[in-house]
Amino acid sequence: MQPVEDQIYVIIFATLFLGGLMSSFVIAMVFIHRQRQVQNRQKLDQIKSEHEKTLLNIENEIQQETLSYVGRELHDNIGQLLSLAKLYLGSSKPEKQSEGKETINQVISEVRALSKNLNLDWVESLTIVEFIEQQLEKIESTGYCKTKVAYEFELGDFPKDQKLVLIRVIQEVLNNAMKHASPDLISINVKRFGSDRVIEIKDNGKGFDTSLESDGSGMFNLKKRMETIGGDFSITSSVGNGTLIHLMLPN
Repeated sequence: MQPVEDQIYVIIFATLFLGGLMSSFVIAMVFIHRQRQVQNRQKLDQIKSEHEKTLLNIENEIQQETLSYVGRELHDNIGQLLSLAKLYLGSSKPEKQSEGKETINQVISEVRALSKNLNLDWVESLTIVEFIEQQLEKIESTGYCKTKVAYEFELGDFPKDQKLVLIRVIQEVLNNAMKHASPDLISINVKRFGSDRVIEIKDNGKGFDTSLESDGSGMFNLKKRMETIGGDFSITSSVGNGTLIHLMLPN
């Protein structure tokens, strides 16, 4: 009977050992799963925090740029119009006084237009296509260079957070082109590459060597900003051959 009892003890021991091993395995898997859940939650919180921080920075940048623009307009445009209106209205000639009244009406229209720019409500009322066309029209009206825009498909509108990022990135790309590239032509094309929707911004300016490290972090910031809305940013350039930028849009 002794061998039989020994076999029973062995079976019981083996069963308990395997049961303990399985329990430990299950507990370990549950622990690892919970750890991964915590890590994933932390990553999501970090992504959300970066997204909110990016939007806040962009809103502040746009507001600062708008305030600078308003300041210039008040000094260079509205200030001059008011001085002109003062001269006209101070004249004894009826036709000059009439011109003065028309100038005052123009000042009122200019002030109303500026007041709309003091907050970001215009972002919601403006499509990306309208924004692109306004920016190119401004560039061409200064006589800096020629501009061109083309659309392969209807771009449609975007949520406010995505629109804010796109507006700021497009602004920065165009500012860089005017500041550094000295182009004769800046063109923007809205096109498709397979399933990707892309805003292509191209200039025929000086170009630069993208393999060289830049002193600033502008391109890196533009890429990070596009990534926060589920898009992407790429740049192709070489000395003497202009610059091509692709903004891959979020789906």
